[in-house]
Amino acid sequence: MSRGEPTDAQWKRLAGLLPLQPPARGRPNMDHRLVLDGICWVLRTGVPWREVPRERFGSWKTLSSRFYRWQEAGIWARILRQLQAEAHEDGRLDWTLHYVDASVVRAHQHAARARGTPHKGGKPKRSGAAREVSRPSSTSGPRAEAAPSSLR
Repeated sequence: MSRGEPTDAQWKRLAGLLPLQPPARGRPNMDHRLVLDGICWVLRTGVPWREVPRERFGSWKTLSSRFYRWQEAGIWARILRQLQAEAHEDGRLDWTLHYVDASVVRAHQHAARARGTPHKGGKPKRSGAAREVSRPSSTSGPRAEAAPSSLR
């Protein structure tokens, strides 16, 4: 047994919470303990399913399909509830402790549909209403002639 794999005592507690080993019909299942060891290895190392060492845990397809089937069947949630209940009964669970793990990753401005900065190029942006009211001078129509400088 290597680091991170369930011990014999832990396995005895888990074995009763897993589905029955031999299926009612069809091909026999791969040993649940080997599958559980492989799933724990993937979750601990973070490698993709396809990177599982075949000679140690068997086919990655078996591990991943069993993991997702057990997830859909609610087996992982049932295991968690049972282990929490046992720990609570034995007084090993302190419900007053809470742990929060969070990551903060700054998103790009377009991820939140932001339209950019309000002052682009040093000039304030005009809203759509302001653009309609004050049209550019090149399209504002004819201008009055400038008076000769001698009249000023």
